[in-house]
Formats: sequence, C-alpha cells, structure tokens
Amino acid sequence: MSADLPALTDALLSAAKSAGADAADAIAVTAQSVSVDVLEGALESAESAEATEIGLRVLVGLRQATVASSDLTQATMAEMAERAVAMARLAPEDPHLGLADASQLSAKRDAVGLDLTDEAKLDPAELEEQALATETAAAAVPGVAKVQSASAGQTRRDIFLAASNGFSGGYARTSHGRSAVAISGEGLGMERDYNGESRAHLADLPGAEEIGRIAGERAAARAGARKPPTGAYPVLYDERIASSLVGHLIAAINGASVARGASWLRDAMGEMVLPKGVGLTEDPHRPRISSARYFDAEGLATHQRALVEDGVLSGWLLDLATARKLAIAPTGNATRGVGGPPSPAPASLALTQGSQSPAEIMADMGEGLLVTSLIGASINPTTGDYSRGASGFWIKGGQIAYPVNECTIAGNLRAMLGTIRPANDARPHLSNVVPSILVEGLTIAGA
Repeated sequence: MSADLPALTDALLSAAKSAGADAADAIAVTAQSVSVDVLEGALESAESAEATEIGLRVLVGLRQATVASSDLTQATMAEMAERAVAMARLAPEDPHLGLADASQLSAKRDAVGLDLTDEAKLDPAELEEQALATETAAAAVPGVAKVQSASAGQTRRDIFLAASNGFSGGYARTSHGRSAVAISGEGLGMERDYNGESRAHLADLPGAEEIGRIAGERAAARAGARKPPTGAYPVLYDERIASSLVGHLIAAINGASVARGASWLRDAMGEMVLPKGVGLTEDPHRPRISSARYFDAEGLATHQRALVEDGVLSGWLLDLATARKLAIAPTGNATRGVGGPPSPAPASLALTQGSQSPAEIMADMGEGLLVTSLIGASINPTTGDYSRGASGFWIKGGQIAYPVNECTIAGNLRAMLGTIRPANDARPHLSNVVPSILVEGLTIAGA
C-alpha cells in the first residue's frame, strides 16, 4: 500500500469517537491503474492514475450517517467525523442498525491463500504493444470493416477496514486486461461485437492475438443481421450474457429487497425456483478470483454455501441490518464503498452445469433464438415480469441460420428460471461461473 491505510482508518475511528459517535467503522482504499487505448495503429490515449479515498460511518444511538473524502489530512478527518455525527443525529432511527458483536467477527483478516495479487507489471510501452497486437488481430479477420477500439491495462486496489468493535483487516487485488471492439458492414448496416479478458495474474491472461481474433470473428459473424420472426420460441442465452439471468435471481434473494417485500421471491424460501438437479452455490474462497474474500464489509466471515440446492431456494443474501429485520442469522454478504453504508451482495457464484454443449442444445432446439447481446431492461422486481432488447442468431434446423437484431424477448422470471437447461461451457476463471442457458417458450417480438 502506498498510503498507510490502517493508520488512516485508526485516525478516522479516533475522530469519530472524539466527535461523539457511539460506534463507527472506517474504510480506506488506494487504487492504481494504467491503461492504453489505440486506434488505427496508433496510440489514442494513455492514462495513469493513483488515488486514495476514505469513508466513515458513524452510529449515534439507532441512527447512522456516512461521509467520504479524498483529502487525507487530520483536519479533514476531524471535520468528516463532526459532520457525520451531526448528520446521524438528524437521521431517522433504525432499530436494526449496529456493528457486529465480537463473537461474529472473522478470524481471518487478510487474503493469504487467495492469491489475489500479482507483482508482474507492464510499462506503458508494453501495454501499447499489447493493445496494438489486439487491434491488428481483430482487423485481420475477413469481414471486419473497422476496429472501433482496442485497449490494455492493469490495476491494483488495496482495501482496509476497521471498526470500533475491534475488527481490522485488509487485502489487495490486481487485475490485468485486454479488449477490442470490432465492426462489420457499413452505414446503417454496421454491426459490432467485442471480446475482453481480465485476470488477477498476468500469466493467466490469454494472448493479445487470440483476444483480438475472437472480437473480429464475432463482429464478422453479425454482418447482415435482420429481425427474427415474432412468436413463442426457445431462447438460448450465450455464456457471455447468461449470468444476467442468474443476476435477476440474485436480486430477488437480496435481503434488502426481501425485507422490503419488493421481491418476486419474497415468499419462496424452501420452494422450487430452478429445475430439480440444478443448484446455485456461493464460494468466496476460490483463489485468483476477483471477488474472493475471507471477510465481508462488516468484518463477518464469508463461507461456502448453497443458495439454491437441487432446485430449492435455501438462502438469502444478508448483511447485519437485513438479517436483523428478517430475524435470521447474517450470511457475511455485506459490501460497501467509501461513500455508503453496507448492503448485501454475493461474492462468487456457480450454477450447476449440464452435460450438453451449446451446439448440442441448439440441435435439440430446432428453431429459436441464440442471444449474444442484451440491450436495456424492463424488470418488475415484485412480479418478475421480464422484457429485454436482444440480438444474436436465429437457429433453424438446429444450426445457426443468420444473425438477428432489433428484437425483444419477454416472459416471467419465475417461470423462466423454473425450466432452464444449463449447458457445459462456463468459464471457470470468472467470478460468476454460469454456462449458456436454454429457456423454453419465451415471447420474441421481431419482424
């Protein structure tokens, strides 16, 4: 850490106590990044940034307030604490607020064993070389009219948390990435697609040429896209975007939504929400995964668990406040930034994979839609009614027939998720390991 993050959080807690807070927690984050973008064989932009931010949450009785700053001086921290305490005294009371008891705190307070950081670095000239190689590979694909962008970058983020209940802990993460966006066709007939990869360790990152080539091939395959027919058809969500379906399920089991009664799964605990044999697990301890952690933003231990087991909903995502509202144990899912209080979110998810490849599922589909891109969303969080713009490929006779665009797919999430058929193509390095997913009988609005 370039800044002394533990010292910053200690200073914030001391300032909060002096200002009259009954309890407090503090977060300090340092982020370093270097990124390079190229266009048409030349450097377009290069950016290098480093910043440290601090956040403080104070509790005064059953009231709370949060403040944040990038000014690290003692005077500013004293002002932050005084302002936060004044704000808290004006906030509404919430009987569910409060820090964790000492008995609830995680014993592990670092990331040793998770392998989240990589000391390998590329200088800006090397990043430019990688971005140019990505662009060249994409442009070389037949049918590509233009490469809209190509980039390479690396980041490091150090995080430290401390609270007046005695918790203190921190960790760092690194990320290395390359990406490209390619275009096929011209004028109103232009179609674009992309490819991007990122890894915690540089050695795990695919080569620039491979990343660019895939971006170009995806764009070229979209040339001549047209609207699909209208009707009820099976829809296969490509692995790149299938996690969005799981994301809607995750939003519905978020404790904040459940506690408000604003979830289409609010009364579904113990009921079937996925097909029998399909589960959804959370594993925050997977090494080299960007979301891995041993403790959450309130200092509680994270752990492996089933959210859906054999199709049956078995767990909510909870922080301390939502757990207290629901009168059940917290699950170690609190997350937060420097400017807000904790809220629930998952760490790392995996959906049960099936036995068939996407090609085998398409063969079974006969006719339907392969979705590779989603645009916009209209989701009713209370009923689960679902509508999204989509593009991809029309499947006919079990094979890709032609690219499609400008269509809408609609259904109800409870019904959709209850009949999914997962493929076997999930990428294991992602935070959310979700394969391609077939959904039967969605309504497609096209030509």
